[in-house]
Amino acid sequence: MFKVNDKVIYPGHGVAIIQEVVEKNVAGVATIFFKLTFPYKDMTVLVPSKRLESTGVRPLSNESLIKEVLLELCKIPRLGSNGELVPSGWSRRHREYQLKIQTGRLIDVASIYRDLMYTSHRKDLSFGEKSLMQTTEDLLVQEILTARNSKLEKILELVRAPFQIAVVEDKAVQQQTSGA
Repeated sequence: MFKVNDKVIYPGHGVAIIQEVVEKNVAGVATIFFKLTFPYKDMTVLVPSKRLESTGVRPLSNESLIKEVLLELCKIPRLGSNGELVPSGWSRRHREYQLKIQTGRLIDVASIYRDLMYTSHRKDLSFGEKSLMQTTEDLLVQEILTARNSKLEKILELVRAPFQIAVVEDKAVQQQTSGA
């Protein structure tokens, strides 16, 4: 399925390039590995060829999926009756978010980013929330940038655009309710 020089997604870490196929002796058994290098970070991993798919390694998203992901960013997050994100409580959401990131699905990463951006416009984020928001933004931008072979600034603007509109709308609502 994959070959040398293919660009793939390694869940939780982003875009990787299959640099080479390596044979190593593991416990006396010859095993074939894919050597993955990461263009956006100083990291290399060896993944057994038989476990490549079970680790979640997948091809880059196609344009159709990228468009779906960009629409996901425009949706309103799941909110409970109290107006808070569902599930409520940062530790429960964080656990759910980590599981989603490990799926490697771009749409899941986008939903996490959307939730955190939405929250950041309503309150100050904790260190953990800010860190996770940056991680998800990096994962989104890396994949879209690589898939579209575009410029970083353009992709950042594209990913952040729905939230710039939200800020303007929030300020307008605040002005209306304060009587200004």
